[in-house]
Amino acid sequence: MRSNKTPSPLVAAIVIFSFLGALSAAERTGSTWVSIAAPCIGSLVGLATALVMLWQINNQWLLKHFPSESHAPLGWDRRRFIRTASSASVGAVVLGTLAQNGEQQRIDRIEAQIPDSLPPTIDSSNSYEDEYEYEYEADVAPGELLYITPNDDFYRIDTALSFPNVNLDTWKLRIHGMVNNVLELSYQDILDMPQVERTITICCVSNEIGGPYIGNAVWQGVFLKDLLERAGVTGDAEQVFSRSIDGWTCGFPLEVALDGRDAMLAIGMNGEPLPLEHGFPARLIVPGIYGYVSATKWIKEIEINKWSDAMGYWIPLGWARDAPIKTQSRIDVPRKNQELQAGMNKIAGVAWAQHTGVEKVEVRIDNGDWNITELSDDLTDDAWRLWSYEWNATSGKHTIQVRATDKSGYTQTEVVTSVAPDGATGWHTRKVVVA
Repeated sequence: MRSNKTPSPLVAAIVIFSFLGALSAAERTGSTWVSIAAPCIGSLVGLATALVMLWQINNQWLLKHFPSESHAPLGWDRRRFIRTASSASVGAVVLGTLAQNGEQQRIDRIEAQIPDSLPPTIDSSNSYEDEYEYEYEADVAPGELLYITPNDDFYRIDTALSFPNVNLDTWKLRIHGMVNNVLELSYQDILDMPQVERTITICCVSNEIGGPYIGNAVWQGVFLKDLLERAGVTGDAEQVFSRSIDGWTCGFPLEVALDGRDAMLAIGMNGEPLPLEHGFPARLIVPGIYGYVSATKWIKEIEINKWSDAMGYWIPLGWARDAPIKTQSRIDVPRKNQELQAGMNKIAGVAWAQHTGVEKVEVRIDNGDWNITELSDDLTDDAWRLWSYEWNATSGKHTIQVRATDKSGYTQTEVVTSVAPDGATGWHTRKVVVA
């Protein structure tokens, strides 16, 4: 009985994925014909390649099972295989290059709108000066332990596969919902407002113990509280619900925006206009709560509403609605499995308890006594503090642990928990070898 291979399932799959790719590209404002046509052309090349290969497979089955005049050796003809594979490869390379060039041109057009500089600030009360290059006085490699995280090294967590389109000629931030006055602010409107500057550490809820998804930057913009007071929030509102240009959403308690903390609509980062990858033209920065409920990049809308009116992107997926950042600490020096020399060595890292502040950091070696570390200047409760400890190391394998105590008196727990649903807990532990 003939077991002929049918192309229908493969053809259907290619067509469906092609349609979804073209639809996704078309939904982005300002998409070019290249970004929409690329998945369609790719599907045609894929279909042609798949049909040729299926024809070859079916043809070989016929040749094996029904006598006929031989025109080619059984199995793949080497030259035919090379031609087919080469054609498919060339098509893939051409389409990939077209798509890559189209995407890069799109990004270049967006970044060309970013201004060269920002207006001066009227208030920089807790931002660190000295060109944002503060390095703790620790015996570590240059740049290994910085108070301010450079823009290029700042962590990024996005749900989108590419940057959304931004057109400053049409972009506006709309503040609406349970307010007395609906506001629509252009980028120039925001630039014209009195600018403030604050040093704030932000952190992703998916940051594992000792993980890299945290950074400290000097943010420039306007206070969110001032914008909401200008809009006139009504008395029964509960949530600040924001939406990005690409449709991402999040929400946090209204009282967090109004309790006096330096929640900001930021347009600048470390002395520069906000980079595209970090949310140009504007984003939210809210000290003390995780980014998945607050740090909307590429923001276009703030709606004041009730909790029952809307849920942010991550909440239906099982993450906590309320998300205060947990007191944590991390060992950065020495590195994991680093081999040290016996004698005095520096142990150093960072600790954070945003909007509460770090009171002390302790280190212990091999389950011994806890030792108080030296802390960097206490510039603000909303940013991390750097710490260091001089260790007289002896030969052998050692385990280093760190814990922080915040200004409320809470010392971080040693109980290890997952990042879900509201952030990881536990002491960061690092193993080293001393020669």
